[in-house]
Amino acid sequence: MRALPHDPRAFTQGLVLRDGVFYESTGLYGESTVRIVDAGTGRVIRSRSLGQEFFGEGLELVGDRLIQLTWKEETAFIWDAETLAPLGTFSYAGEGWGLCAQEDRLVMSDGSSRLTFRDLTTFEPVGGVEVLRAGEPVERINELECVEDLVYANVWQTEEIVIIDPGTGRVVGRLDASPLLDRLGSTDGIDVLNGIAYDPADRSLYLTGKLWPEIFQVRLPLTTDH
Repeated sequence: MRALPHDPRAFTQGLVLRDGVFYESTGLYGESTVRIVDAGTGRVIRSRSLGQEFFGEGLELVGDRLIQLTWKEETAFIWDAETLAPLGTFSYAGEGWGLCAQEDRLVMSDGSSRLTFRDLTTFEPVGGVEVLRAGEPVERINELECVEDLVYANVWQTEEIVIIDPGTGRVVGRLDASPLLDRLGSTDGIDVLNGIAYDPADRSLYLTGKLWPEIFQVRLPLTTDH
C-alpha cells in the first residue's frame, strides 16, 4: 500500500502501532532502546536506552504500559507508554524473543518452536503450545503480532511469516515477504525481516526488518495450508 521512512540504524526487534505512532524495541548490546516513533515521518519522538548489559527484544503495549523483553538477561522492562518512564521489571527463565497480547493473555516466543502464554498483569506463565506445520515443529519463532485470534510470527533468518492458531499450535497460513526486499532498492547493510505491527482499523500490517530504511504497509490475500 505504501512505504514509510524507518531509521536505518534501528536493529528492530519489536514493533507496535497505536494512534499514529510506532512503539519500537531495538537490539544489540550497547545500542538497545525502547522508542516512540512518528509513523508518518519516522521521526523518533522519545527514546530510552536499556544500558550496556541488555539486548532488547520483543515489545508489546498493554493498556498504558509497554513490556519489553531482553534476549538472554531474563528480564522484561515495564515502561510508561507516554513518557517511557521506567515502571519496574519482570523476571523469566530462558531467552526472550517475541511478545504480543491477546485479550486475556500475553504470548511469548523464545527462539524455539514453543509459544508460552503469560498473565497480563503478573507475567507468570499460564500455559503454552508447540508450533507445528504438517506435524513438524517450526523452530526459530521470533517477533510476534497478535492479530484477532491468530498469532503472526517471523521465522528468524527467513522472509517468511507463519500464521498460527494459538489454541492448537497449528500453522494455518503463511506470508512470503521476500518481494519487499526488491522494493528496498538496495539490500546492502540490511539484516533480516523482523517487525510486524497490525492496524485493526483497516486490517493492514506494517512490516520491516533490522536496519531497514523503510516500513511497508501491506494488505494481503492469505494463502492457507488447508
